[in-house]
Amino acid sequence: MSVKPKLTRFNQQVLQKYQVYNGIFMNLPFDTLSKTVALLPLFYETCKKGFDRGDDPTTIVETFFTKYQARRNKKSQINLLFRFIQYIERQVVLFDAVEDAAFPVVNNMEGLGTLRNLKENAEAENKKQLLQEYLKNFKVRIVLTAHPTQFYPGAVLGIITDLAKAVEKDDLQEINELLAQLGKTPFFKDKKPTPYDEAKNLIWYLKNVFYHSFGNIYDYAQQNIFDDQEIENPILNIGFWPGGDRDGNPFVTPEITKNVAKKLKESVIKKYIRDVKYLRRRLTFKGIRERIIDLNYRLVDSLLNKENGVSVQEFANELREIRTQLIEQHQSLYVDKVTSLINRTTLFGYHFASLDIRQDSRVHDAMFRALVNELKVNKNEIFPDNFFDLDEKAQVQILSEVKGSIGNIDFKDEMAINIIETIKAMKTIQTLNGEAACNRYIISNNQTTLNVMQLFAMLKIVAFNDKLTADIVPLFETVPDLIAAPKVMEELYTDPNYRAHLEARGNKQTIMLGFSDGTKDGGYLMANWGIFKAKEAMTEMSRKYDIDVVFFDGRGGPPARGGGKTHQFYASLGPTIEDKEIQLTIQGQTISSNFGTLASSQYNMEQLISSGISNRLNDKNLEMSSRNKQVMNNLADISYKTYVDFKSHPKFLDYLQHMSTLKYYAKTNIGSRPSKRGKSSALVFSDLRAIPFVGSWSQLKQNVPGFFGVGTALKFYEENNDFDKVKQLYNESKFFKTLIENSMMSLTKSFFDLTKYMQDNDEFGEFWSLIHQEYQTSKRLILKLTGYETLMENEPVGKASIEVRESIVLPLLTIQQYALKKIKDLEKADVKDEKQLEIFEKIVTRAMFGNINASRNSA
Repeated sequence: MSVKPKLTRFNQQVLQKYQVYNGIFMNLPFDTLSKTVALLPLFYETCKKGFDRGDDPTTIVETFFTKYQARRNKKSQINLLFRFIQYIERQVVLFDAVEDAAFPVVNNMEGLGTLRNLKENAEAENKKQLLQEYLKNFKVRIVLTAHPTQFYPGAVLGIITDLAKAVEKDDLQEINELLAQLGKTPFFKDKKPTPYDEAKNLIWYLKNVFYHSFGNIYDYAQQNIFDDQEIENPILNIGFWPGGDRDGNPFVTPEITKNVAKKLKESVIKKYIRDVKYLRRRLTFKGIRERIIDLNYRLVDSLLNKENGVSVQEFANELREIRTQLIEQHQSLYVDKVTSLINRTTLFGYHFASLDIRQDSRVHDAMFRALVNELKVNKNEIFPDNFFDLDEKAQVQILSEVKGSIGNIDFKDEMAINIIETIKAMKTIQTLNGEAACNRYIISNNQTTLNVMQLFAMLKIVAFNDKLTADIVPLFETVPDLIAAPKVMEELYTDPNYRAHLEARGNKQTIMLGFSDGTKDGGYLMANWGIFKAKEAMTEMSRKYDIDVVFFDGRGGPPARGGGKTHQFYASLGPTIEDKEIQLTIQGQTISSNFGTLASSQYNMEQLISSGISNRLNDKNLEMSSRNKQVMNNLADISYKTYVDFKSHPKFLDYLQHMSTLKYYAKTNIGSRPSKRGKSSALVFSDLRAIPFVGSWSQLKQNVPGFFGVGTALKFYEENNDFDKVKQLYNESKFFKTLIENSMMSLTKSFFDLTKYMQDNDEFGEFWSLIHQEYQTSKRLILKLTGYETLMENEPVGKASIEVRESIVLPLLTIQQYALKKIKDLEKADVKDEKQLEIFEKIVTRAMFGNINASRNSA
């Protein structure tokens, strides 16, 4: 039977099904729904034709009311807009569910980039043994973060999951009931979640998705690549930030960190108990049944923290002995089930996911100072009295050689107490859940060697003494920090005590690189190229000192935050960048959209594994030539200057503050942390978080961080009759090709007709035109570079999905812009109508949910 083209499968399994189920949704008997359903298509048509004519959102909304709702009073009109918002939000959920259900049909689960494909190619090229060697050392770690980009509350995520299952089975009654439930389930949260709430929401994915998908992948690798031999290496694991990530989040306390670790352990033991209960029903053989029952009881005791509990090592060893008995005495009945459970203990231990601690270097500095000052007051002589009068080099040396302990001092300073209790919490979690449960401390905004050594000393004197069972991970984010990073790492590698620490940790150093803040700081091309060059330099430096360097990428969902086609990005890295492990953050929407179902989770994890391995198996992925590097350097420099000039424009911050949805992010109640870093009431660029920054451009449908500067850089080569050099770079460098393709996605999701009215604004007209011009230049020259007639021509399914989503939310975007304009008019009035202001601000905030969710990876 011939397989239909991917786009045909998408049209049949996603588009047509969505239209059918949307028809059902439209006919549900809700009191207020009938008028909304009848009017929404008319409103959509008014929006579409209006923008085609060049009308602004205000004119479009007022035209609709005049033509179809002239008898409605103003209050009734506003109510209708709110109902449109509610209905469109739910249409987006329905489309998500249909797309999720169709995932294994639309995507070839055994095709390119899957483990099966990797194995078959290796066998065909007589490289299976080489593949085994790589997989013995190679790892992929995805790190789940609670960064506020997930605009679906937990209840709605549950409905999406159930709806996807019902759509998969074409269960019309179940679909009908779930759509009815969806119609009555609120999307808006009245209050912010706590960090513990965020952790619980993500643990749902661990229990319901990753426990199974990771297990399936590992089982497949063991059975088919390692021929049923046990693998010494877990291959894939999960990091976890909710409850550990303190950076800019004052609500994460040491107590919450310990509670999250406890919840993680309880959750994984409950999964083990469930699996053991299944084995109890199957392994009813003499000599085995009793062992399984005993194991069941001991796991329950471990869950309840009773004395007769079983350690994870004892649990795995007992399962191994049972497996041997099954092979020797019972014809290997159910051996695969026992092996599968052993594999899960390898993957998840008693920690389920490794809890990372993260804090900003500037906060660490303040904490360290508070700690040293309190030690001085209490006559503890770990540090000399004149420590802070010494130069940086002398301070680093003292920190490197630090001995002793803080003892039982009753600290008074809150900052000192916080760092002490956090470090003690790490040690406690390791004792209770195993070392892997909490063994990394990330220093964000890391600028100097001193930043690392302050933490190095604090970890030792507070809890770990001479046996430091934790890794310090510097995070380099801004363009200047990326340039300084190799020098910082060399100073650390040549420090005898830090080097001894690395040797004790297996000669491995993890370094984190931040795409989001890098893009916000230096623009799209420079952030990506700056990180590439920093990785090259730090790879060379690490190899020089015989250190295995692991790069951990802080990536968001959209290209502007390092997202886009992630596996293609990793497959594009050449031999000059260390790639024994892939580590990256998975945030908010990206968790639900790329890893939210068993099929999508397994597929995307396999793509990541395959991208890293194929990069090593494929001899053709050569180092970028010096000529191409020169072109790439030049493009990045021009792009950087263009972006920095744009960022320095006198209207830049005002435009974001007054013309975008930036200030409304804090009102969405989707995350526990504040929407900006500083406490200043005025908008300061350095205080801006990357998520609301990128998300605000996305709500405007301008997507500036994903393309600004790219067009100007390409234009330089066009005007100098050197465009062939860029074409050569595009054709020869997978890295540059991936960058351009991801930028195309940002351009595809842009829609400047929405905000075209701003070009006539006295204050911001010129600034809007500046952005629009760069968009047009980028689009024109990317099409010229790729030879495509339309953007994303090579990605018809991705493009089709974006087009459907953008059409669903077109009315929502129109309503939001209409409300923003109304707010500006009300603010200019001599007498402010506070009640009206509040209503229109609520419209703006509510409209954000559907817009963000429809883009899936826009913030």
